[in-house]
Amino acid sequence: MPSPGRLKPAISTLYEEVFQFRFNYPLAIVPEAGPKDSLHYYVFKYRKTPPYRQVLRLDPDGIAQVWGRTTGVVYRPGFVATYALHNLEQHLRTGDPHCLGLFLKQVKWLEAHAVLRRDGAVVWEHDFDIQEGPVRLRAPWVSANSQGLAISALVRAWRLTGQPHLMDLLERSIRVFQLDYDCGGVRVRTGSHTLYAEIPGLASPGILDGFLRSLLGLYDLYEETDNDVVWSLFQDGIEGLHHFLPQWDYRRKWSMYSNRYYLCPSGYHCLNRLLLMVLARLTGDSRLAEFAAAWDQRRLSLLDRIEVYLAFLWTKNACRIKHNVWKQAKKEERHEQEPSSIKLPSQSVAPSHTPTIREI
Repeated sequence: MPSPGRLKPAISTLYEEVFQFRFNYPLAIVPEAGPKDSLHYYVFKYRKTPPYRQVLRLDPDGIAQVWGRTTGVVYRPGFVATYALHNLEQHLRTGDPHCLGLFLKQVKWLEAHAVLRRDGAVVWEHDFDIQEGPVRLRAPWVSANSQGLAISALVRAWRLTGQPHLMDLLERSIRVFQLDYDCGGVRVRTGSHTLYAEIPGLASPGILDGFLRSLLGLYDLYEETDNDVVWSLFQDGIEGLHHFLPQWDYRRKWSMYSNRYYLCPSGYHCLNRLLLMVLARLTGDSRLAEFAAAWDQRRLSLLDRIEVYLAFLWTKNACRIKHNVWKQAKKEERHEQEPSSIKLPSQSVAPSHTPTIREI
């Protein structure tokens, strides 16, 4: 049982899952995304979901932060990049210059917090510890999800501004996909099959949506650079996706979170399905399209929906019990975040400046 101090978030979370589970979600594919001359990203949240537990925070500079029960308020590079891409799409749809300004602010943060490692890789690190299932991640840690989203944001910033230092960051960002997770990378190899891990150290196949967004980041970079190395990394990931897709599948009705821990909440499931549809379109891959079609919630009967809902509640709470989720320490919200100590220089720094290099 949760302690009294943890009872309120526990009740809030259970209420959301039991009473706010939905089979639709305000997320849509953006068909204009993909070509080299496009500034659009592949999916867009076209309506806010009700703020049952608002996780987005903006710091005094307008940079996106995210609140978590066990982390407090932190900067997640992938969250900053997602907020950037959302605001760019808003600008493209409405012409609102404020949204463009927010996009550029998030890009500046990503530039300033890019870490150049001694192995030549540019990465976006997380400077907090977190528990993900059986894996305890210690700062600083990297993620294929954040890496892919940061690449997608910087590719669009490069298309918009043409600033040379952005391309330098992008060209160095692929190195981490060439390294296994135990060597400081995000690649996970199981036999001859390759995945890019959102949570390094988590057993294969890991978390689907983070893997898919890393593939889209690689695709964006290939479209921009026509680099054969990037294309090879992308193709390796698509082959791994082919191999592992059945492990993320629940009876051709729904998607599973991580290593079949539990059925995905509706938002995650919708994202998984739409990202699969996008990759199917970009690659012409009928197998990806087949799984995406099977996961379309509109085709579920009433009995199927009842089954999915009950299976979600059962598997989600069984996972909590297994990993003692409610025993994990809760952190209060904080409004200041210690900056990463090692960063690449932003564009305001003279080119002759030597960035601090972290050895790995």
